[in-house]
Amino acid sequence: MAIKSNDAVVRRRRLPVARALGVVCAVAAAGGLLTGCGGDDKADTATKSPPAEPLRAAAASPSPTSPSPASPSSPSSSASGENLTEDQAERKAIVPKVKVGYDKALDAALKAVPGAKPVSIDLKGPRDHPTWKAEVASADGTGHTVRVDAVTGKAGQARTDADQDSDDKRELADRLKKATVTVQQAAKAATDRTKGTVTSVDLGDTDQGTPKWSVDVVDTSDWNKTTYDIDATDRKILREHVDRD
Repeated sequence: MAIKSNDAVVRRRRLPVARALGVVCAVAAAGGLLTGCGGDDKADTATKSPPAEPLRAAAASPSPTSPSPASPSSPSSSASGENLTEDQAERKAIVPKVKVGYDKALDAALKAVPGAKPVSIDLKGPRDHPTWKAEVASADGTGHTVRVDAVTGKAGQARTDADQDSDDKRELADRLKKATVTVQQAAKAATDRTKGTVTSVDLGDTDQGTPKWSVDVVDTSDWNKTTYDIDATDRKILREHVDRD
């Protein structure tokens, strides 16, 4: 019986404590509700996450290992004027060194073979000392080759074409008779169309057997070569071809 009485006493003593705790909890809960529902900006700031703006700024800045911006590309070789084909480079190396034009060189070659007529003339190397290779023909069609210094204009000794037979001579003589347009007239017809340096003039035949002059003109602005086929009877331009190689 004493034990039961003591238990009752204990229960009676604990009850006020429990009630006191309940009151405290109720007050604390009420305080929590006010904090959560009130318009206190300081309390809101304390519970919010840090603003995201610094994070975005950090993400936008380059990392230490980020590659640096690409530097501007260097000028292309074509823009610097060095992108030339092998033939263009050869023309660029030879043509500026020429001091005696095709016409003066041809005159010198004709003087080396009295009574001859012009058949062809071509600019040749070497690069450090270019020469003109001229072919002229006597009245009977016999061909002669004369080399003329493209710097001094001095003609070398004429050499007779040993490979010609009687038919070759007859055909050449006949072609020269039919060609009423001169070398100079054919060259002018070509340079009227393309400004540049004449590097070759050659007498030949069309497929129909009509004599024609083939004239090469080098444009020193891009070192391209334009070939004109010109009717040797009426100066009509039969063909124009630009060699960009």
